[in-house]
Amino acid sequence: MRMFVALLRGINLGRKNKIPMGELKSSLASLGYEDVVTYIQSGNVVFRSPTDDVGDIAGAIEREIAEAFGVSAAVLLRTPAELKAIARRNPFVGGEADLSKLHVVFLNDAPTADAVAQLDPERSPPDEFSLRGREIYLHLPKGSARSKLTVDYFERRLAVVATARNWKTLTKLLALTQSA
Repeated sequence: MRMFVALLRGINLGRKNKIPMGELKSSLASLGYEDVVTYIQSGNVVFRSPTDDVGDIAGAIEREIAEAFGVSAAVLLRTPAELKAIARRNPFVGGEADLSKLHVVFLNDAPTADAVAQLDPERSPPDEFSLRGREIYLHLPKGSARSKLTVDYFERRLAVVATARNWKTLTKLLALTQSA
């Protein structure tokens, strides 16, 4: 059984797309996934799968969420090794004492060079971003609420599906993968 972290996009935002985490956990267990653990209400799930086909797993979870909850939610998967590498690659960790100012945007695919060229590094000063593979690292000194570096911006410019997590959530998910 291989471990994965599922990052669900766009659930439990205000009154939209409500999915109780206990019910989500049960739904994923019904698909044959084991050791299912959820973290906070924003759609973070750690589990073990009998298959390692990322496309099949993400598709099965998306279909289950649609059928069980009537919610269309994209599912992005990462392995514990990928999460560990993502944490190590953050170019902003050493320069920011307040880790609440750091976020990671997870992409379903690496964007094309042409799409990356459409990103504006001066879109939201003093905010900074760094694209590395399928992740965009954000340093948001004034907080995420005031930034113009939004998931929607990156999705439109890069033609990908994306979801963001703050640094605390990333490190907690990494810890959950290590303790499971």
